[in-house]
Formats: sequence, structure tokens, C-alpha cells
Amino acid sequence: MEELQKALNDGRSLTVSTLPDKGRCLFTSRHFSPGEVIISQEPYVAVPNKNSNDSSSRCEWCFSTRNLKKCSACQVVWYCGSTCQKTDWKLHRLECKVLSKVEKGRIKSLTPSIRLMVKLYLRRKLQVEQVIAMTSTDNYGLVEALVSHMSEIDENQLVLYAQMANLVSLILQWPEAEINIKDIAVNFSKLACNAHTICDAELRPLATGLYPVISLINHSCLPNSVLVFEGRLAVVRAVEHIPKGTEVLISYIETAASTMTRQKALKEQYFFTCTCPRCIKAGQYDDIKESAILEGYCCKDNSCSGFLLRDPEKRGFVCQECGLLREKEEIKDIEWEVKYLIEKASMCSSGNKIDASLTYKAVEKQQLELCHPFSINLMRTRETLLKVSWRD
Repeated sequence: MEELQKALNDGRSLTVSTLPDKGRCLFTSRHFSPGEVIISQEPYVAVPNKNSNDSSSRCEWCFSTRNLKKCSACQVVWYCGSTCQKTDWKLHRLECKVLSKVEKGRIKSLTPSIRLMVKLYLRRKLQVEQVIAMTSTDNYGLVEALVSHMSEIDENQLVLYAQMANLVSLILQWPEAEINIKDIAVNFSKLACNAHTICDAELRPLATGLYPVISLINHSCLPNSVLVFEGRLAVVRAVEHIPKGTEVLISYIETAASTMTRQKALKEQYFFTCTCPRCIKAGQYDDIKESAILEGYCCKDNSCSGFLLRDPEKRGFVCQECGLLREKEEIKDIEWEVKYLIEKASMCSSGNKIDASLTYKAVEKQQLELCHPFSINLMRTRETLLKVSWRD
């Protein structure tokens, strides 16, 4: 902890603090300007996602899908060229040996989560043996210090983690003195709460990586920083002026959602209740209005920009600006049509680009009849339309 504190303070103008209700977190030790890099980190381990448009995968190092060639020894890992293969060789040399021994029938069991855990233990071994350098910001001790939330996980999930841990143990085939199934299960719980989805500039998921120092940064629905990825590198940039002595905060989830939706997502995945400035206003007028705009309905009068709330007499929803009632049956009919069109559009997406585009435009038309102009669902449909239009 002292070594990490010194490294962050000297090189990045950050300090590690522990708060009673949050645990460890990062604070600034100088002023940061909007757009300035606060901290960046390479992953301790990372594994590419499967490419949904191809039976192969992505390059193990840069996550590219072009010019891929499979490792001839293990037949599991792919590289786009010799540069990436050589860069990854210290770790893959050891990984290749254990993957080569996996029975063909178990190859499909090598999910990204399993592979990430195998690489985690192999990298720990290589750092202990000084094959890979160990630093104050890059060591297994930082992984050990991450919170697991094991006591809050339900029994079914614990059983799943135990099964996954057993598979990792079978793959590694290490003696019990070197590996412990219970510890592996705990690490799976840590990954669930702390691993990050590595995305490209268009926010398309490419891989999963573990960044132990970045994981110290806490969540806020009104963050002062944003986490982006430059290839494998995780970069945290300021989105506003951050004074010295301020906690660095990012958002773990989509912030364009109602307080109820955000709180549900945070509780289910990260096991905490957010008390940021947005969330503490839950139930107040501004929060109710924001939720109704983001996830609610629009007024029947096209010239009215009001938001709708549920009618006390349960007849439907009432516009808070002009008082016009929108009946439940009308809303249900449009919602059913939207659901049908979205299902149809998703089936078209993998095939005919023109059909997919036309169907999503039909979805947008129906949502314009139903949703507030600033609705998150309408925004997502328009985003999908753009992606379909740009697709090769």
C-alpha cells in the first residue's frame, strides 16, 4: 500500500485514501483540467471477446480481427502478426503449454472468464519467478486487495464460481501448495465486480481486462472523470475542473437512465447503493421529471413538450404540462408494436442491411408516437440506425 501510495503521488499526483462507507479510493493531489489524463494503466491480464461475425476470435494482444492466424501449438489463441505474438510471448509461452493439454471436448469451456483467470495465475507465477517485471502499480498484491463481495453473492452463483474454479485448477494442473480452489472462486467474484470491458472508439466491446489500480476509482452518476480505452491502455480523463483534494469519480453504468434503473443495476452487479448528488434526490420533483423524460411517455398533443406521470385513478398517464390523459390501452398497443418491430429488426441485423435499416426506422416512428423526444430508448434506436447505416 505504501509503495502504491508513493508511486501514485510521485508520478500521477494522486493519493489513495480509505473512506468508511466506500473503502479505498483515489484523490487528486493537484488541480486537473478538463480533458487532462488523470491516470492510465495497462491491464494486469486481458482476454479478447469472441467476434460474433466470425467463428474465430480477435488478436490476443491488439484485439484486431484482421489477418488472424491461430497459434499452431495450443490451437486456441490468435494473433494478427508476429509483432503482437512476440509482445505476448512471455505470458503465452506458459499459457500455450497448459492450453495444449486441454482435451478437445473441453475447448468450448474456455470462456473469456476462464481464460482470464488462467492468465491471472500464470502472470502471478511469472512475476514471482521474475520473468515478468513486478512494480508497485503492477503486481498480484493489488489483485488480492480488491473487494470480492463473496458474502453478498447468492448460493447459485457461489456454486458456479466453485465449478469454474475447479476447471481452472484442472487446466493448470498445479500442486495444491501452489493453487487453492477457494481462492480461485474468490478471484472470480473479484473479476465480476472489478474487470472492465475494453471498448473501441465507437464503444464496441473488444475484450475484458483487469486494471487493479483503475478499480480503486469509485462510481458516481455525476462523475468528474471518464474511463476510455486506447487499445489495451485504460485512460481516465477529467471531464471538468477537478480541484486538489477531490475524489476521482467515474460512472460504472449508463447514466442516461432513471434513478431507480441506475440503483438496480449498481446493486445487482456491484452490491452497493449509490448516494451521489443525483441519487440522493430520488423521489423529489426534479428526479421524477427526469425519470419520466428518460423512460416515460410523451404527450398525445404533438405541440406539447410535457412529461407524463401515472394517473391516480389508474386510467393511464397524465401530461404534467397540459393535463391531457393518455389511456393505458393505447400505450399497450404501441408498446406491443415496438416490441414486435425490435424483434424483427434484430433478426434482420445479421442479414440484409436495407431491411434492417427500414425496420429500425419503423421502430423509430413508433417510438416517436410513444416516447418523450429525449427518451433513452429513442436515442438507442437512433444509435443502432447509425451503426446499421455505417456497416460494411
